[in-house]
Amino acid sequence: MIDLICRRAFFQFEIPIHYLARPPRIDGDVSKWNRKHLVPPLCALEDDESVADVYWAWNEDGFYAAFDVPNRTSRPHCFPQHWWKGDGLRLCLDTRDARDNKRATRFCHFFYILPLGGGPDGRQPLVNTHRMSHAKEPPPAVDLSRVKVAAEIQRERYGLEIAIPGACLHGWDPVEHPRIGVFYKVKDTQRGSQHLTVDDEMGWNADPSTWATGVLVR
Repeated sequence: MIDLICRRAFFQFEIPIHYLARPPRIDGDVSKWNRKHLVPPLCALEDDESVADVYWAWNEDGFYAAFDVPNRTSRPHCFPQHWWKGDGLRLCLDTRDARDNKRATRFCHFFYILPLGGGPDGRQPLVNTHRMSHAKEPPPAVDLSRVKVAAEIQRERYGLEIAIPGACLHGWDPVEHPRIGVFYKVKDTQRGSQHLTVDDEMGWNADPSTWATGVLVR
């Protein structure tokens, strides 16, 4: 039975998040990201093939991430009203990295990002927040108009970038709190899902202690 458990559940990961003095231009073009910002593909511990390349960075003004999802045979399929069913991304951040907390606090943020489904014509990317299951207390409401998101969609791949201002991350203080909780999930309806650490069965959407620690380094 132990062979059925996600191997990453037995580890606590610390991953560097490198400083970026000038915020990236949020246009969906992931090719401009430097490889030093590439997140290690921890799914290799399960002998799984990567579904996407993921990049992230930070500065005093906020947090930035990019996702490159290749090897597709069609454009992504997204369902804004049922966002969890189609292609899309989840990005979770805990500005206090309370690794002993089994339930989310007001410092835990859950964003979901879809490459399509936003705008009046449904052809723009979409970003929204979702409450963590069984959270002790939700974070303050986020002004999503301040979050920048862009997608570049081709038939065989798509790229997506997001910039989240510190003002949208309750407790964001890189100087006093340079260690944060981080998690992502890439859901690809053609190739399966890729999780930073544990899979869905381990309850990452309710338990921030299953996330990794991101160390904000210069």
